[in-house]
Amino acid sequence: MAAAVTAPPYAAAGAPRRRLLAARPLGRGAALALAPAARTSSSSVTRHRRGSWEDVARRCGGRTEVASVDDDEACELVSGADLVIGGDGDDGGGEGDGVRAYLLKAVKNNNGTGVLLLSDVFGFEDSATRDFAYRVACHGYNVLVPDLFRGSPWKKAEKDGFDAWLAGHAPERVSGDIDGCTSWLVDEFTAAGVSRKLGIIGFCYGGGRLVETLARDGGAGAGAYSAGVCFYGSRMDASLAPRLAAPVLFVCGDGDPLCGVETVRALEARARGARAAVYAGRGHGFAHRPQSLEDDGDAEDAFALMRGWLHDHLLA
Repeated sequence: MAAAVTAPPYAAAGAPRRRLLAARPLGRGAALALAPAARTSSSSVTRHRRGSWEDVARRCGGRTEVASVDDDEACELVSGADLVIGGDGDDGGGEGDGVRAYLLKAVKNNNGTGVLLLSDVFGFEDSATRDFAYRVACHGYNVLVPDLFRGSPWKKAEKDGFDAWLAGHAPERVSGDIDGCTSWLVDEFTAAGVSRKLGIIGFCYGGGRLVETLARDGGAGAGAYSAGVCFYGSRMDASLAPRLAAPVLFVCGDGDPLCGVETVRALEARARGARAAVYAGRGHGFAHRPQSLEDDGDAEDAFALMRGWLHDHLLA
């Protein structure tokens, strides 16, 4: 049985949140033609469906197209491409090189809106992260997932050596890479007149970086981003709340030792337009790495909340 959630005020009282948000119409537009600002190559994508993985990748014309397996989903195809943003395109991984990233685009129901997705410590090639990005793209968005760790994500199940690994990823370098990806999205979508709004999503480590990114994003009305969704962000600085340049939906579980509910509530109280959804009994990673049927149910609910939040702030 799905755990109770503190419903954000934009959900109608008494109505099932998942049904309410799923019924909201999503924006439609012509398929987006991105300028070839970086080199591309084909790559496969996997699809998570109720706890199992299904490979639905299909090679087509030098790129990967992914057929939707959900009859009730809005899109039928999603295209994926590997990119190198900035630098000289060398994949050596040095600090002077460009940032590797993965871009997923909705093909038939593209709404023209760009979304930056910041991964957890397992990196941008992790299957759970790619799957979540695919699902977001299925609803019309163009999702950019950068390699925050320059080819060296965390790969262990245990925490032994984690602090030393994290220390090897300087915050200044990571924030610079994120800002470079933001500039790329602005150039490709906003400045090009494709979309007036951009969104940002972050998980765990990426959630903490989302807070920092929005805090330096130029202030209310002047930033690149118009909405954010933070899933159980780690190492979040609640003192940055008044500086967040866009409204953020914070999603977490009350059993998560890496994302304290007190911090989330402080951010919600002090950040302009912020809302929090706290799931009873859920731990870290439940929304994109569900480990049980209960996790899976709340993961679907959290996805619906996110979808409604993005629609209201980016498309409405």
